Amino acid sequence: MAEADPLRPAPETGEASAPAPAPATPAGPTPAAAPRGRWRRWAVMLAVPLVLMIAALAYWHSLAGQVSTDNAYVKQDLVSVSAEVGGRIVEVAVAEGEDVAAGDLLFRIDPEPYRNQLAEADAAIAAAEANLVVLSNDADLTGTEISAARKDVGFAEARFERVRALREKGFATKADYEAAEQAVLQAREAVARAQDRQREARARLATGSAVPGVNPQLAAARARRASAELALRRTEVRAPAAGRIAEADRLQVGQQVVPNLPVLTLVRAGSAYIEANFKETDLADMAVGQPAEIRIDAYPGLVLKGRVASIGAGTGAEFSVLPAQNATGNWVKVTQRVPVRIALEEQSPRRLIAGLSCEVTVFTDRRRRG
Repeated sequence: MAEADPLRPAPETGEASAPAPAPATPAGPTPAAAPRGRWRRWAVMLAVPLVLMIAALAYWHSLAGQVSTDNAYVKQDLVSVSAEVGGRIVEVAVAEGEDVAAGDLLFRIDPEPYRNQLAEADAAIAAAEANLVVLSNDADLTGTEISAARKDVGFAEARFERVRALREKGFATKADYEAAEQAVLQAREAVARAQDRQREARARLATGSAVPGVNPQLAAARARRASAELALRRTEVRAPAAGRIAEADRLQVGQQVVPNLPVLTLVRAGSAYIEANFKETDLADMAVGQPAEIRIDAYPGLVLKGRVASIGAGTGAEFSVLPAQNATGNWVKVTQRVPVRIALEEQSPRRLIAGLSCEVTVFTDRRRRG
């Protein structure tokens, strides 16, 4: 078949041919819709930065009047418990993590050596009292020897006068005269010695000014007994305050205890506070008494109220064991941290453990104070 020529007109047929459809025009925005689309795009482009700016301003405003730090920790008073006397542990009454009240028994040291010391002190008191009885009945104290010595002096002086009279008449020799004179001197010395012994006896019975009304020997014996009794009481080591036992691993029956050497630690109950290390640039508006909020990392959702109790007298580096030496040529400025103590104003519903990390926010704006 011959192909139809596209340039040749179509042959006429009996039916009228349908008119050819008009060519389709491409769809597109009307002249009125184009400006609206452009304005919409401009509005979106301007709205996004505006929203970001408003959010930034709101965030900045929320931070105004407050300073925060996550360099903060829970602190509690720690009491190092030690024995004041040495000896062998014979009883342990507490365990690690146990709660105790003030005065509860912690452990006991062997009391037998200290009971023996107390018995020795009682014996010393008895000996001192017996010695006082003996001294009170001493002849030196009564003065009988002094009276006898004075009589001897009188007899010697009378004999000397007789010998001297005979000597003057030529009936006595020089040797007799000198012997009578020597007897007088010896009798007088005997009186002086008797008087010295009497003063010594009175001194042994005398009461000192430090302990009025009590003989010094008896007072010393009683003091030794009091020391022995105190040492015996100290064999029972009791809790100095209410708290929780920690580091009790060294507390074992049979272990020797050295006096004043800590053997366990007592975390004092109700002594929790927060130590927050703020940057030095955060202290411009901070003052004692400003309110604070504490969030404990270990207890999500727990928020405690507190108040600034004190601001440290020095930075952490200043009180460190090895303080930084900044007088060098390669010195680099580092923002220092200052410890701020936050006192809790409410009881925590959860147990606060010493050393827990937390986040602290201090409200320095007066309008936002609680």
